[in-house]
Amino acid sequence: MAGKKIRVLVVDDSAFMRKVISDILNSDPEIEVVGTAKDGLEAIELVKKLEPDVITMDVEMPRMNGLEAVRKIMEIKPTPIVMLSALTKEGSRVTFEALEAGAVDFIPKPSGSISLDIRKIGQEIIEKVKQAAKAKLVRRRPITRPTTSTQQQPAEEKPKVPGAVVEELPFPESKLSEMCVIIGSSTGGPPVVTEIISKLPKKMPPIFVVQHMPPGFTKLFADRINQVSVLNVKEAEHGERVQPGYVYIAPGDYHMLLRKRGSNVYIALDNQMPKVNGCRPAVDVTADSVANVYGGKAVGVILTGIGRDGAYGFKKIKEKGGKIIAQNKETCVVFGMPKAVIEMGIADAVLPPSEIPKAIVKFCREILGG
Repeated sequence: MAGKKIRVLVVDDSAFMRKVISDILNSDPEIEVVGTAKDGLEAIELVKKLEPDVITMDVEMPRMNGLEAVRKIMEIKPTPIVMLSALTKEGSRVTFEALEAGAVDFIPKPSGSISLDIRKIGQEIIEKVKQAAKAKLVRRRPITRPTTSTQQQPAEEKPKVPGAVVEELPFPESKLSEMCVIIGSSTGGPPVVTEIISKLPKKMPPIFVVQHMPPGFTKLFADRINQVSVLNVKEAEHGERVQPGYVYIAPGDYHMLLRKRGSNVYIALDNQMPKVNGCRPAVDVTADSVANVYGGKAVGVILTGIGRDGAYGFKKIKEKGGKIIAQNKETCVVFGMPKAVIEMGIADAVLPPSEIPKAIVKFCREILGG
C-alpha cells in the first residue's frame, strides 16, 4: 500500500476512546482516520459512505453492539475489522463470536470499556491495523453451538455433539498415547482451529494447540471449542498428565512445554521464558518440545497467521520423521506462518481447513502403523 494511507473507521460508544484511538492511529504516517462512529448503526452508515480499509470496533455499545455490526458489515461491505474488547465475560464471548462472523483480529482494552491508559497499547493498535489492512477476508460457515453448559466434562460423561465427520482411529488408548498432534495458529486462526477440532473423532492422540492470544481469552476459547467437539478441550494446566482424547490450549502469556517422566507426559507452563518470535505462547517452543518428547510420532498443523512462528519447531518434527500439514493460501486470512513452512519444503500436505481433519487422521494412522 505504498504511497496510500490506510483509511480507518474508529467505532466506540465513548467519545474519549474515539478521540484517543484516532490520535494513536493518526500518529502513524501510514494511517489516516477517516471517520468515527458511536455505535454499530452509525458504523454501518459510515462504512457505506466512506468505504474504509480497516475498522476498529468496540464490543459493548448501545443500539447495536460490535457483534451485530460485524455481521451486518460482512453482508453489505466486507471490510477487515479489529475488535477492541473489554476483558469481561460478555466482552470476551462477543469477541469470539465476532471472529467467527468475520472480524480478523482483536485487542483487549487494558482496563475496561473506557481505558484511560489505552495509549500504553498504542503501538499494538497501530500494528494490528496495519496487519488487518493486508488481511484477506475469508467467508466461513457459522459453527452451530448447542445450548448446553460449557463446563468441562470427563470423556465418559461428555454428551455427543454433532460435528465429528472423520472415522475413528482403530487403536487403544495406550497406542494413541505414543504420539501427538500439534496445531499452531495466529491471526484469523480461532474459527479455523474450532472448525478442525469440531470434525475430529473422539479417539485421538493428545492434541496441543498454540493460538497466539492474550491472557484471559484462552480459557473461553477452550470452552467454546469444547461445546462443538466430541473431544475434551481445555486450557492447559501446569503439571497435568497428558491423555488421549484431550485437546490442550496453551494459556495466554505462557509457553507450553512437555516433560516426560516414565511412560507419562506432563505439561509445563512457563511465563518467565522470553517471548519467541514476539509471542508467548509461541508455536516454536511447543513444537520443539513435541519433537524432543515424541520424536517423529507427531503430526504438525500450521494455520493462518503473520510471521514465521512454528517454522523452526515444525522443521525439527519433520526431521525426526513426523508429518506436517499447512493451510493453503486461498483460505488464510494472513498467509505468513503456513507460507514459511511451505517454502522450507517440509509440508506433506497443503490443504483448506475442511480437508485438514481427514489428513490429520490419515497421518496418525500411518505413524501408528494402522
